[in-house]
Amino acid sequence: QVQLVESGGGLVQPGGSLRLSCTASGSISYIYAMAWYRQAPGKQRELVAVITSDSSTNYGDSVKGRFTISRDNAKSTMYLQMNSLEPEDTAVYYCNVDVRTVTILRSTYWGQGTQVTVSL
Repeated sequence: QVQLVESGGGLVQPGGSLRLSCTASGSISYIYAMAWYRQAPGKQRELVAVITSDSSTNYGDSVKGRFTISRDNAKSTMYLQMNSLEPEDTAVYYCNVDVRTVTILRSTYWGQGTQVTVSL
């Protein structure tokens, strides 16, 4: 089984910054891609950023130049540095990992989500 623990969400003013973390644990033998998704009220879940096992990155158009995704393989942890936050960034942010476990060649897991609210 794989567990994902997210942290770092909260309330921030427009123009501010937050850093999200997601740590994976359990019977993991290899982590392929790691990604952040978000879902705002009444909207579909969308990809925010993804980082592969060789640290290649890709970003959603709305966050390019403002958000930075990174990972620490030794800690099985992924980060999302969010700068110049806008009210439109308000959403629940979900961690997503693509892993190999001791019993399953490849599977995907989701975190429980962390709320990010950008408001005065």
